[in-house]
Amino acid sequence: MKTAIVLGATGGTGKALVSELLDRRIEVIAFGRSENKMKVLMEEFDFNPQLTYKLGDIFDSQTIISAAKNVDVMFQCANVKYQEMEEKLQLLGESVMQAADILKKKIVVVDGIYVYGHQVTKGDENHPQNPHTKKGKIRVEFENLIFSDKWKNAKALIVRLPDYYGPSAQTSYLQFTLEGMASQKSSIFLGNLKTPREYVYLPDAAKMIVNIAEKDDAYGENWNIPGTGLISGKEIIKIARNVTGNQKIVLPLKKNMIRLVGLFDPLMKEVVEMMYLTKEGFVLNGEKYENRIGSIPKTPFKIGLEENLHYLMEKK
Repeated sequence: MKTAIVLGATGGTGKALVSELLDRRIEVIAFGRSENKMKVLMEEFDFNPQLTYKLGDIFDSQTIISAAKNVDVMFQCANVKYQEMEEKLQLLGESVMQAADILKKKIVVVDGIYVYGHQVTKGDENHPQNPHTKKGKIRVEFENLIFSDKWKNAKALIVRLPDYYGPSAQTSYLQFTLEGMASQKSSIFLGNLKTPREYVYLPDAAKMIVNIAEKDDAYGENWNIPGTGLISGKEIIKIARNVTGNQKIVLPLKKNMIRLVGLFDPLMKEVVEMMYLTKEGFVLNGEKYENRIGSIPKTPFKIGLEENLHYLMEKK
């Protein structure tokens, strides 16, 4: 891979992938619709000559085709808001896959674990998909679209991440907590503070995603992007207090409280049905990656959280 385009480059996973690709001296085109955000991105990467940007609409395949015509691999990191998923996710998938198909490109699609539904286990890529939520069912339809036989020329793969954190993170569940603590404010934590949960550090995830993308035989498949392990909210907050010195209250928001907040906040209204993720021990199995790609990068939680928090504090 010598050139790549990152669709949704200013988002959490998109920015992490831009960073990883540049570290490998790969020429990167950042794609998005906001010129202001693109200019900020260029500045964040010190106007690296390997990085350029193209403006376009992720729902307009023609703008993607124009931007991606000379790249080796497309990375699809753009997403839609929870409250717009039912209406817009399939349209997004149609647009990016149509562009990849017309251009005869490899495309790496970044997704999550909603397709599995209620599970208390360690799941590999062949784990049954039994979603019980609206968003999980929509994501299954999205996967079916990505791997549809109607795309004759595109070569696609899907990478699945658990909840994540890292300097580029923006909308993850854990971000609410870390931003509040970094700002010396009272904060919230989505879910039970005692339940150990899986999180992946975005720079680690980006390394794994690019490693997978570089393997010709990886396409046509799902790939897990596992985290370092499990950690509870209490442990996260303890690390954050040591870094920030913030001793203010961190309020755990459980399902009933989020349902109440959702009466006034459309995003939180949509979070309610996903709260099962905060209390069940589903963990992504990384054996496929280890067997076919290599060792899994595992930044210890203490180091990753410290780096995330220092970044947030420097931004204030």
